[in-house]
Amino acid sequence: MRFVFKRSYDDDIKLFKHRPQAFYYLALLILMLALPLLLDDFFLGEVTYVLIFAIAGMGLMLLTGHTGQVSLGHAAFLALGAYLNAIMLSKGIPFVITLPLAGILTGIIGMIIALPVLRLHGIYLAIATLAISVLADDIIVMAEPFTGGVTGLVAPPIDIFGLDIDRYGTPILFYFLVLFVTLFVLMIYRNIMRSPLGRAFVAMRDSEISAQALGVNITKTKATAFAISCAITGLAGALLGHFAGAFNNETFNIVLSIQLLLMIVIGGLGSIHGAFFGAMVVGFLPQFIAITRDFATDNFGFNSLSMPGIETGVFALILVLFILFEPMGIYGRWVKIRTYFELFPFYRKNMFKRQKSYLKTERMK
Repeated sequence: MRFVFKRSYDDDIKLFKHRPQAFYYLALLILMLALPLLLDDFFLGEVTYVLIFAIAGMGLMLLTGHTGQVSLGHAAFLALGAYLNAIMLSKGIPFVITLPLAGILTGIIGMIIALPVLRLHGIYLAIATLAISVLADDIIVMAEPFTGGVTGLVAPPIDIFGLDIDRYGTPILFYFLVLFVTLFVLMIYRNIMRSPLGRAFVAMRDSEISAQALGVNITKTKATAFAISCAITGLAGALLGHFAGAFNNETFNIVLSIQLLLMIVIGGLGSIHGAFFGAMVVGFLPQFIAITRDFATDNFGFNSLSMPGIETGVFALILVLFILFEPMGIYGRWVKIRTYFELFPFYRKNMFKRQKSYLKTERMK
């Protein structure tokens, strides 16, 4: 049983709670670096796909999980990052410049869009961001001279200081590139949440009125959260464009926006871990269904699992089950299991009972 005694404010914002936790993450990092030696190219590609979705999940988690602003339009910013990166690469700009620049430009455009949209709350904000995702599909088609319209674009090859990186030609190098970007985004995210800005995000999520009373500029903080969220999502979109190889307006449809939101809900809202757990569900679920279908076909002659839309149906079923039985997501379940063993035999059954997260003055918003 481990107790963490905090003697100062610095103890509360440390990167790791204690040394064993730092050791656990170091061991996980070593495992990720050794994965190319343990997996073949196919499964390494699946892990790469999961990492790209984890980056997009962290972008949405910052906005929805830590700031409380629901967005159903993040597929539009994935598309923006992918198209900006591909267009700049086609103009001869090096990848080491186009990748961060795609994220920065996506963040700036996201902040401009956020200024009128973030005046809304709750379901109205969700509908407004959903409209952004719908409009993005039409804008991509209308901007055919730049985006290729329905034909789409082919992601130019990646060249980093003379080193050619391709998903199919050099999958190991592409994996390490995505891993590096994931770690970079993770460190930025973690440090933001340790800063006063991150504390303002959480305060605004829990109660906008209380946060405003404490001196938080609500409009400025929302716009900043939206800008950072879109910038991270733009980075994921740029990498997703290279992972897909070729993409068009249908690659970043409205279903992807909904999938991103459901992903962080299943993983666990309000936790960086939840973005990774949710990405693993999204990334590995199709492979699990394919393996199950092959097993059922070979052993029982049951081939109805190949019906179209089964992945979406299973994903929706998983979401419903989590909402009913584990609203805190996969990470919430892990926290409960860990706390049970840490406090045994003093664990209380109602320790994680859900509380209302709003004030009486906010019920009519």
